[in-house]
Amino acid sequence: MAVLAVLFAAAGCSAPWKEIERNVDNAKNLRVGMTKSEVLEIMGEPVSDESYCTPDVWFYYINTIWHDGLVTEDECLPLVFHEGRLAGWGNRFYTEYRIKLKDQGKAVEL
Repeated sequence: MAVLAVLFAAAGCSAPWKEIERNVDNAKNLRVGMTKSEVLEIMGEPVSDESYCTPDVWFYYINTIWHDGLVTEDECLPLVFHEGRLAGWGNRFYTEYRIKLKDQGKAVEL
């Protein structure tokens, strides 16, 4: 019984690493201008049900920082859409996007 518990625990621990590797590899195929459906085809479903998720900013888990079992914004690759098309991705792009929206006086969803 103890051996089975260890095997199940080890299998559960490897799952995030496979997801991280898959998301990093798939992100290499992203191109500016892709539609949301094209991105979904490449990347699969983004993180959902988190306060930082929005319809025009999708997040994909790419890095374990906290080892707490939660997927936080700083552990994800953000993909930013404008008018239904991929405008850019990565933390630097996302930060610049949020600053631009704030400078334009538009609400910035966090």
